[in-house]
Amino acid sequence: MKIALIQSDIIWEDAVRNLQNFTAKINTIASDVDLIVLPEMFTTGFSMHPTGIAETMEGNSVSWLKNIAKSRNTAITGSLVVKENENFYNRLLFVFPSGEIQHYDKRHLFSLAGEDELYSAGAKKLIIEYKSWKICPLICYDLRFPVFSRNTEEYDLLLYVANWPTARITAWDALLKARAIENMCYTIGVNRIGEDGNDHPYPGHSQAIDFLGSTIIESSEKEVILIAELDKQQLLETRKKLGFLNDRDDFKIIE
Repeated sequence: MKIALIQSDIIWEDAVRNLQNFTAKINTIASDVDLIVLPEMFTTGFSMHPTGIAETMEGNSVSWLKNIAKSRNTAITGSLVVKENENFYNRLLFVFPSGEIQHYDKRHLFSLAGEDELYSAGAKKLIIEYKSWKICPLICYDLRFPVFSRNTEEYDLLLYVANWPTARITAWDALLKARAIENMCYTIGVNRIGEDGNDHPYPGHSQAIDFLGSTIIESSEKEVILIAELDKQQLLETRKKLGFLNDRDDFKIIE
Protein backbone atom coordinates (compact mmCIF):
# COMPACT_ATOMS: atom_id res chain seq x y z
CA MET A 1 0.00 0.00 0.00
CA LYS A 2 1.25 3.47 -0.91
CA ILE A 3 0.23 6.25 1.49
CA ALA A 4 0.69 10.03 1.26
CA LEU A 5 1.19 11.80 4.59
CA ILE A 6 0.41 15.52 4.27
CA GLN A 7 2.17 17.55 6.96
CA SER A 8 0.93 21.11 6.74
CA ASP A 9 0.28 24.31 8.60
CA ILE A 10 -3.43 24.88 9.31
CA ILE A 11 -5.08 28.29 9.06
CA TRP A 12 -6.95 28.97 12.29
CA GLU A 13 -10.68 28.29 12.05
CA ASP A 14 -10.83 28.96 8.30
CA ALA A 15 -12.21 25.89 6.54
CA VAL A 16 -12.41 27.55 3.10
CA ARG A 17 -8.74 28.51 2.99
CA ASN A 18 -7.62 25.21 4.49
CA LEU A 19 -9.50 23.22 1.85
CA GLN A 20 -7.90 25.39 -0.84
CA ASN A 21 -4.49 24.75 0.73
CA PHE A 22 -4.94 20.99 0.91
CA THR A 23 -6.33 20.87 -2.62
CA ALA A 24 -3.17 22.54 -3.90
CA LYS A 25 -0.98 20.14 -1.96
CA ILE A 26 -2.87 17.06 -3.13
CA ASN A 27 -2.57 18.26 -6.72
CA THR A 28 1.24 18.07 -6.40
CA ILE A 29 1.18 14.33 -5.65
CA ALA A 30 2.50 13.01 -8.94
CA SER A 31 2.14 9.26 -8.48
CA ASP A 32 -0.94 7.24 -7.68
CA VAL A 33 -1.44 6.54 -3.98
CA ASP A 34 -3.90 4.29 -2.17
CA LEU A 35 -4.54 6.61 0.77
CA ILE A 36 -4.06 10.29 1.63
CA VAL A 37 -3.79 11.19 5.32
CA LEU A 38 -4.49 14.69 6.66
CA PRO A 39 -3.96 15.95 10.24
CA GLU A 40 -6.49 16.19 13.07
CA MET A 41 -9.06 19.00 12.63
CA PHE A 42 -7.49 19.78 9.27
CA THR A 43 -10.13 22.39 8.40
CA THR A 44 -9.74 24.51 11.53
CA GLY A 45 -6.85 23.57 13.77
CA PHE A 46 -7.44 22.16 17.26
CA SER A 47 -10.18 24.59 18.25
CA MET A 48 -12.30 24.66 21.38
CA HIS A 49 -14.95 26.78 19.62
CA PRO A 50 -17.12 24.06 18.08
CA THR A 51 -20.26 26.18 17.91
CA GLY A 52 -18.73 28.48 15.32
CA ILE A 53 -16.85 25.94 13.21
CA ALA A 54 -18.78 22.67 13.28
CA GLU A 55 -20.11 21.18 10.04
CA THR A 56 -22.61 18.45 9.36
CA MET A 57 -22.06 15.24 7.45
CA GLU A 58 -23.72 17.02 4.51
CA GLY A 59 -21.36 20.01 4.76
CA ASN A 60 -18.74 21.44 2.42
CA SER A 61 -15.75 19.66 3.95
CA VAL A 62 -17.35 16.23 3.69
CA SER A 63 -18.29 16.96 0.09
CA TRP A 64 -14.71 18.06 -0.57
CA LEU A 65 -13.35 14.79 0.85
CA LYS A 66 -15.70 12.78 -1.36
CA ASN A 67 -14.73 14.78 -4.44
CA ILE A 68 -11.01 14.30 -3.76
CA ALA A 69 -11.48 10.56 -3.23
CA LYS A 70 -13.43 10.12 -6.44
CA SER A 71 -11.31 12.39 -8.64
CA ARG A 72 -8.00 10.90 -7.42
CA ASN A 73 -9.36 7.34 -7.15
CA THR A 74 -7.91 7.07 -3.68
CA ALA A 75 -9.08 6.90 -0.10
CA ILE A 76 -8.59 10.00 2.06
CA THR A 77 -8.81 10.51 5.82
CA GLY A 78 -8.49 13.21 8.48
CA SER A 79 -10.58 14.59 11.32
CA LEU A 80 -12.84 17.63 11.55
CA VAL A 81 -15.47 19.09 13.87
CA VAL A 82 -18.90 17.59 13.20
CA LYS A 83 -22.24 18.45 14.79
CA GLU A 84 -24.74 15.62 15.03
CA ASN A 85 -27.88 15.38 17.19
CA GLU A 86 -26.89 18.58 19.03
CA ASN A 87 -23.52 17.07 19.99
CA PHE A 88 -20.07 18.03 18.74
CA TYR A 89 -17.53 15.39 17.74
CA ASN A 90 -13.87 15.37 16.80
CA ARG A 91 -14.63 12.95 13.97
CA LEU A 92 -12.23 11.12 11.72
CA LEU A 93 -13.71 10.38 8.30
CA PHE A 94 -12.33 7.65 6.08
CA VAL A 95 -13.62 8.21 2.56
CA PHE A 96 -13.27 5.42 0.01
CA PRO A 97 -12.72 6.11 -3.72
CA SER A 98 -16.39 5.23 -4.24
CA GLY A 99 -17.46 8.03 -1.92
CA GLU A 100 -18.49 5.65 0.88
CA ILE A 101 -17.66 7.04 4.32
CA GLN A 102 -16.82 5.33 7.58
CA HIS A 103 -16.11 7.38 10.69
CA TYR A 104 -14.50 7.22 14.11
CA ASP A 105 -15.26 9.68 16.93
CA LYS A 106 -12.29 10.47 19.16
CA ARG A 107 -12.61 8.45 22.36
CA HIS A 108 -9.95 10.07 24.55
CA LEU A 109 -10.76 13.77 24.70
CA PHE A 110 -7.92 16.10 25.70
CA SER A 111 -9.01 17.34 29.14
CA LEU A 112 -5.96 19.62 29.49
CA ALA A 113 -7.49 21.84 26.78
CA GLY A 114 -11.11 21.31 27.86
CA GLU A 115 -11.98 19.14 24.85
CA ASP A 116 -13.95 16.83 27.14
CA GLU A 117 -16.23 19.70 28.19
CA LEU A 118 -17.16 20.73 24.65
CA TYR A 119 -17.08 17.54 22.58
CA SER A 120 -18.76 14.18 23.00
CA ALA A 121 -16.50 11.15 23.23
CA GLY A 122 -16.77 8.21 20.88
CA ALA A 123 -17.26 4.73 22.28
CA LYS A 124 -16.41 2.38 19.45
CA LYS A 125 -13.13 1.40 17.86
CA LEU A 126 -13.25 1.32 14.08
CA ILE A 127 -11.53 -1.28 11.92
CA ILE A 128 -11.60 -0.38 8.23
CA GLU A 129 -11.13 -2.99 5.52
CA TYR A 130 -9.60 -1.44 2.41
CA LYS A 131 -7.67 -3.11 -0.41
CA SER A 132 -7.17 -6.26 1.71
CA TRP A 133 -5.72 -4.21 4.56
CA LYS A 134 -7.26 -3.83 8.00
CA ILE A 135 -6.75 -0.28 9.28
CA CYS A 136 -7.36 1.07 12.78
CA PRO A 137 -7.67 4.90 12.74
CA LEU A 138 -7.26 6.91 15.94
CA ILE A 139 -6.87 10.57 16.87
CA CYS A 140 -4.04 12.39 18.67
CA TYR A 141 -4.55 11.95 22.45
CA ASP A 142 -5.67 8.34 21.82
CA LEU A 143 -1.96 7.63 21.35
CA ARG A 144 -1.41 7.76 25.12
CA PHE A 145 -3.89 4.94 25.82
CA PRO A 146 -2.54 1.58 24.63
CA VAL A 147 -5.38 -0.59 25.93
CA PHE A 148 -7.91 0.89 23.51
CA SER A 149 -5.54 0.47 20.56
CA ARG A 150 -4.49 -3.08 21.46
CA ASN A 151 -4.43 -5.24 18.36
CA THR A 152 -7.14 -7.77 19.13
CA GLU A 153 -8.54 -7.56 15.59
CA GLU A 154 -5.35 -8.54 13.71
CA TYR A 155 -5.27 -5.15 12.00
CA ASP A 156 -2.33 -4.34 9.75
CA LEU A 157 -2.05 -0.58 10.05
CA LEU A 158 -2.51 1.73 13.03
CA LEU A 159 -3.12 5.32 11.97
CA TYR A 160 -2.98 8.49 14.07
CA VAL A 161 -3.95 11.99 12.92
CA ALA A 162 -2.89 14.75 15.29
CA ASN A 163 -2.31 18.29 16.44
CA TRP A 164 0.54 17.31 18.79
CA PRO A 165 2.45 20.31 20.18
CA THR A 166 6.19 20.94 20.30
CA ALA A 167 6.24 20.86 24.11
CA ARG A 168 5.42 17.15 24.17
CA ILE A 169 6.79 15.93 20.85
CA THR A 170 9.23 13.53 22.55
CA ALA A 171 6.21 11.56 23.76
CA TRP A 172 4.75 11.49 20.22
CA ASP A 173 7.96 10.03 18.81
CA ALA A 174 8.31 7.43 21.55
CA LEU A 175 4.67 6.33 21.70
CA LEU A 176 4.28 5.88 17.94
CA LYS A 177 7.18 3.47 18.03
CA ALA A 178 5.80 1.71 21.11
CA ARG A 179 2.38 1.21 19.52
CA ALA A 180 4.01 -0.28 16.40
CA ILE A 181 6.13 -2.71 18.41
CA GLU A 182 3.48 -3.90 20.87
CA ASN A 183 0.82 -4.37 18.18
CA MET A 184 3.15 -5.79 15.52
CA CYS A 185 1.68 -3.50 12.89
CA TYR A 186 2.68 -0.66 10.63
CA THR A 187 2.05 2.63 12.42
CA ILE A 188 1.66 6.03 10.79
CA GLY A 189 1.31 9.38 12.54
CA VAL A 190 0.43 12.60 10.71
CA ASN A 191 0.90 15.81 12.69
CA ARG A 192 0.56 19.47 11.71
CA ILE A 193 3.19 22.23 11.80
CA GLY A 194 2.94 25.98 12.47
CA GLU A 195 1.18 27.86 15.29
CA ASP A 196 -2.50 27.74 16.16
CA GLY A 197 -4.78 30.54 17.33
CA ASN A 198 -3.60 30.01 20.92
CA ASP A 199 0.07 30.48 19.91
CA HIS A 200 0.86 26.81 20.47
CA PRO A 201 3.61 25.64 18.07
CA TYR A 202 3.55 22.28 16.30
CA PRO A 203 6.70 20.65 14.88
CA GLY A 204 5.33 17.99 12.55
CA HIS A 205 7.32 14.80 13.07
CA SER A 206 4.90 12.89 10.84
CA GLN A 207 6.34 9.44 10.32
CA ALA A 208 5.85 5.82 9.34
CA ILE A 209 7.14 2.92 11.42
CA ASP A 210 7.18 -0.78 10.65
CA PHE A 211 5.94 -3.69 12.79
CA LEU A 212 9.30 -4.10 14.56
CA GLY A 213 9.71 -0.42 15.38
CA SER A 214 12.05 0.53 12.54
CA THR A 215 11.54 3.88 10.88
CA ILE A 216 10.32 3.80 7.28
CA ILE A 217 10.08 7.57 6.88
CA GLU A 218 12.17 10.00 8.91
CA SER A 219 10.26 12.84 10.56
CA SER A 220 10.49 16.42 9.33
CA GLU A 221 9.68 19.85 10.80
CA LYS A 222 8.56 21.60 7.61
CA GLU A 223 5.60 21.46 5.25
CA VAL A 224 6.06 18.26 3.32
CA ILE A 225 4.26 15.38 1.66
CA LEU A 226 5.77 12.04 2.62
CA ILE A 227 5.13 8.82 0.73
CA ALA A 228 5.19 5.53 2.64
CA GLU A 229 5.12 2.16 0.90
CA LEU A 230 3.98 -0.73 3.10
CA ASP A 231 4.42 -4.45 2.42
CA LYS A 232 1.67 -6.62 3.90
CA GLN A 233 3.31 -9.89 2.95
CA GLN A 234 6.41 -8.98 4.92
CA LEU A 235 4.21 -8.06 7.87
CA LEU A 236 2.38 -11.39 7.80
CA GLU A 237 5.56 -13.41 7.44
CA THR A 238 7.15 -11.66 10.42
CA ARG A 239 4.06 -12.15 12.58
CA LYS A 240 3.99 -15.85 11.71
CA LYS A 241 7.69 -16.26 12.44
CA LEU A 242 7.70 -14.44 15.80
CA GLY A 243 4.15 -15.05 17.04
CA PHE A 244 4.19 -12.29 19.65
CA LEU A 245 0.50 -11.45 19.22
CA ASN A 246 -0.41 -15.02 20.14
CA ASP A 247 0.69 -14.30 23.72
CA ARG A 248 -1.27 -11.09 24.28
CA ASP A 249 -3.54 -10.74 27.32
CA ASP A 250 -7.30 -11.14 27.17
CA PHE A 251 -9.27 -8.18 28.48
CA LYS A 252 -12.54 -6.30 28.14
CA ILE A 253 -12.98 -2.53 27.93
CA ILE A 254 -15.88 -1.39 30.12
CA GLU A 255 -17.82 1.46 28.54
